Amino acid sequence: MSRIGRMPIAIPAGVTVEVAENNKVTVKGPKGTLERVLSNELTVKVEDGHVVVERPNDLKRIKSLHGLTRTLINNMIVGVTKGYEKVLEINGVGYRAQKQGKVLTLSLGYSHPVEMVDPEGIEAVCEGQNKIIVKGIDKEKVGQYAADIRDKRRPEPYKGKGIKYADEVIRRKVGKTGKK
Repeated sequence: MSRIGRMPIAIPAGVTVEVAENNKVTVKGPKGTLERVLSNELTVKVEDGHVVVERPNDLKRIKSLHGLTRTLINNMIVGVTKGYEKVLEINGVGYRAQKQGKVLTLSLGYSHPVEMVDPEGIEAVCEGQNKIIVKGIDKEKVGQYAADIRDKRRPEPYKGKGIKYADEVIRRKVGKTGKK
């Protein structure tokens, strides 16, 4: 059995989990509401304060869906209680970020400023000019928006300039050497 899939998910106080037909799971909590349609092949049950995911057989595809489904539901519950955040750092001379309303403006050494609008339910906050915090309740959307921001100027290996995650380590390379 899947070690992750068979673990029951405790439902914290103030959170309601509803399972409709076609395995449509709705999680409501203090930070908001999340909905997701999960695979029909697994059964999702809410039993005395816990969510349990069960699988009908041991086919490889269903085994792999078992742990995934449990993790997706757990991420939804954590999202509506604590929320998710990713921290990005901007390194480089003249590289900076500014926030006006829902528009994030990045100056990244291009001939024009790069403007990005926050997606629905996601908020980007600038701390100073070189730190961006992406917050939200949906783990997938927070990670995707942070990755989109990072893609505007990825860190380069020689000087480390660009946008990187706060916990990311950049592999540095040695530059050219002159001839003797």
